[in-house]
Amino acid sequence: MTAVTPTPRVAIFASFSGQGGVEHMLGNLARGMLAAGVRVDLVLARAEGEHLGSIPEHVNVVRLNVRHTWQALPGLIRYLRAARPDALLAAKERAIRIAILARWLSGVRVRLAGRLGTTVSAALAGKSRLRRAAWFAGMRLFHPRLDAIVAVSEGVRDDIVAITGLPASRVTVIDNPVITPELAVRAAEPAAHPWLTDASVPVIMGMGRLTRQKGFPDLIRAFARLRAERPCRLILIGEGGDRARLEALAATLGVGTEVDLVGFRHNPYALLSRASLFVLSSLWEGSPNALTEALALGIPSVATDCPSGPRQILADGRFGPLVAVGDVAGLAVAMARTLANPLPPEALRAAVAEYTCERSARRYLASLGVAV
Repeated sequence: MTAVTPTPRVAIFASFSGQGGVEHMLGNLARGMLAAGVRVDLVLARAEGEHLGSIPEHVNVVRLNVRHTWQALPGLIRYLRAARPDALLAAKERAIRIAILARWLSGVRVRLAGRLGTTVSAALAGKSRLRRAAWFAGMRLFHPRLDAIVAVSEGVRDDIVAITGLPASRVTVIDNPVITPELAVRAAEPAAHPWLTDASVPVIMGMGRLTRQKGFPDLIRAFARLRAERPCRLILIGEGGDRARLEALAATLGVGTEVDLVGFRHNPYALLSRASLFVLSSLWEGSPNALTEALALGIPSVATDCPSGPRQILADGRFGPLVAVGDVAGLAVAMARTLANPLPPEALRAAVAEYTCERSARRYLASLGVAV
């Protein structure tokens, strides 16, 4: 009798606490792993936010019911001893450290990979020297204990290597699982916004949490410069603590009636697919999913040359202008030029053709040592 090979089981350890790109990408990754024939446990330290509703149906969600990732250690130890998955992927730095401790304390020999989705040195640039030193020291202590380290872009890999001193060969770059089979379907759904019915006035869009990282004040200032030269409108998709400040800035600049902060949307692609131009104005990133999604939908795009990801995605500016972070005037000029001379949609889609859910999931499984 031929022995039946059991279906591999992969655990993803993370915290869902809001509207972030990490939650969105992990849902896509789990979907891709399921499609590859792997059982997936999504082990959540914290289980909150809009993205919970988009977790694929056959993913086994394990809620540890704690408020902070650090408090998840006992629950993750219990999970490892009971479930004994074939591999464990920890997403974000805190989850990586807890996963390493849980593996050690549980005594379960599970292959462990850590995923970093942001350029850490840029994210900590405004913090105190003591906090940066402590965080970097933690990375140097914990990261060598991982079986695999995954970076979402070349810039993130270079940052990890610079901080930890590990050889570059220890860090694998895997593109985010951005493009799903459902993306085009969702993009084709109706978009209930009056500005999108008037083709004579171009609509510019930005997308992301309304936080300092996304650089939306610079985008609004650049839009105000562009609006002084030609009719146009700006839609920002996302929610966050900077809403009131951004609305006040638009009003102060005299463009309050031409800027609409539409909040979080369960299907932002119905809006995004109808944009005349997408602008990424971030101060730092890891690999900006919104930019990748815009290109996948054939939308002309402009991005800040922030660390990290836009330069890699736009191929050094071949598929859209790169503007220095904080250069409001340069951003306005790039927006005007791209509106006047957009690249063909098929060229933009080709630029991100490898950012598929299927390809990314298979590369993650390879890094986890899971054969499919």
